[in-house]
Amino acid sequence: MGKKNLLICWLILIFALGAFLRFWHLGANPPSLTWDEAAWGYNAYSLGITGRDEFGRFLPLNYLESFGDFKPPVYAYLTVLPVKIFGLNEFAVRFASAFFGVLTVLLAYFLVKELFKNTSPRGCILGLIVSFLLAISPWHIMLSRAAFEANVASFFIVAGVVSFLLGVGRKDWFLVLSAICFALSLQTFNTARIISPLLVLVLVFAFRRQLWLKKKWLILAGGVGLAIILPALSFYFTPQARLRFKEVNIFSDAAVIEIANQEMENDNWAWWSRIIHNRRWGYTREFFHHYFDHFNPDFLFIKGDGNPKFSTQDVGLFYLWEVPFFLGGIFLLFRRRVGYWWLVVFWLLLGIVPAATARETPHALRIETTLPTWQIFTAFGLVEFWQLVKRQKKLINYGLRIISWGLIIIGFVYFQHGYWRHYPAEFSGEWQYGYKEAVDFVKSVENNYDRVYFTDALGRPYIYFLFYLQKNPQEFWQEAEVERDAYGFVKVRSFGQYRFFNIERKPVLEAGLLVIDLPQNLPQSVKKIQGFNLLNGKEILVAYEKADEQPGVESED
Repeated sequence: MGKKNLLICWLILIFALGAFLRFWHLGANPPSLTWDEAAWGYNAYSLGITGRDEFGRFLPLNYLESFGDFKPPVYAYLTVLPVKIFGLNEFAVRFASAFFGVLTVLLAYFLVKELFKNTSPRGCILGLIVSFLLAISPWHIMLSRAAFEANVASFFIVAGVVSFLLGVGRKDWFLVLSAICFALSLQTFNTARIISPLLVLVLVFAFRRQLWLKKKWLILAGGVGLAIILPALSFYFTPQARLRFKEVNIFSDAAVIEIANQEMENDNWAWWSRIIHNRRWGYTREFFHHYFDHFNPDFLFIKGDGNPKFSTQDVGLFYLWEVPFFLGGIFLLFRRRVGYWWLVVFWLLLGIVPAATARETPHALRIETTLPTWQIFTAFGLVEFWQLVKRQKKLINYGLRIISWGLIIIGFVYFQHGYWRHYPAEFSGEWQYGYKEAVDFVKSVENNYDRVYFTDALGRPYIYFLFYLQKNPQEFWQEAEVERDAYGFVKVRSFGQYRFFNIERKPVLEAGLLVIDLPQNLPQSVKKIQGFNLLNGKEILVAYEKADEQPGVESED
């Protein structure tokens, strides 16, 4: 078998591994849908049936209002076909994320080939290693196995960079494809609206001479990209578009101003104190503090993100064995400066900027657009290590190979064991487990009741009723009582016989009512019908009715 065929075989095997790790039991683990996942699914379902979103907007190209977080719409459109094929279920909702995650594994190989072509004799091997590292990455696997639009945006950014490099170096029309990919990333994830334009500016500036010779194609690419984002361009500057940013960014944190004012007051408002303790310096310090949070070793290599949706909590974003190779790869890349090495550096550093403006750091989801730059650094270290091993005596050579592969396998098996055996039970509550079971129960007994009241203490229950009951969108638009507050957030208070209440609007129990609430809110002297447990056995919801004169549902006791 020739070298080229061997490389193709290895790439196919890596691609298959990546696909298996992302699609295997995709609908079962994570153990339940978050409300955002349910919203993606129902919006896709509604678009596929009526051409309108959840609240009846026709073919929305700028945003999905959803819960008032004004989601970029691409993920919903990508989910229309899977829902049509597989039905409205967990697998269909997560299909786009897993599918584009697998494609990113494949694209990583071609990215490395374009970044280091004609400069490294081991470029193909380097590309295979980067693809392999991404295929088994705990970070990328977890974000590919749930309906995270960030995962799809990462694909479009990688595809945009690869296409740009191909357009500059080979076929001009790839520039148009690059513009399409970058424009779609803007319409997929909010963070991409910062990182994609920054990356494009870096690429255009760095390759300005080559692009000058391809002016016609550059103008065409710019026109196509603008046409894609034009429907949403005006929305980017609206209060609704800024709502989410205001909610989470450090620059709306009044504590920084309060501290600055207190320091100036302590200095009797001296002119020099106004300079030293200026709130702008405070926000700058906060920005850099949050920026460098993302290089915390505990975050990268030990525990990962503090949010269990992005980490199993006992494995970092990367395996512990990657540490020396990652650090060594950084040193080697800066020392040798091969190919477009600088693009890897800029990509990583710029990709953390949007996340650094947020209050919650470090944040694995908001920096996913930096992939696969981390793996490129690690791959450089690994390639150099293997070259050193080859030059050793035979016994040492084999010993080091066994040890290194042993560490890789142990790390991978440890992560997979934790993810499949322990993670679902430990963190089912983080995935809003219990909603599906409760809705299924309601569906089985709702004919016995006039109205069903469901608590919103766990957040946004209405979307689960729409999703699991596969509610006709047109009926929902007619029946829904929708409440929009001054901050732009959306709450559905009722539709049909279903009512969604908070602690201030708790229903007065009477005959013909079924109530589902938290166990700690269970009133005395009621008839408990059913309990709903997390996978660790903890009761999360209870269904109850009035104790006397209730129709036809037997108590579980």
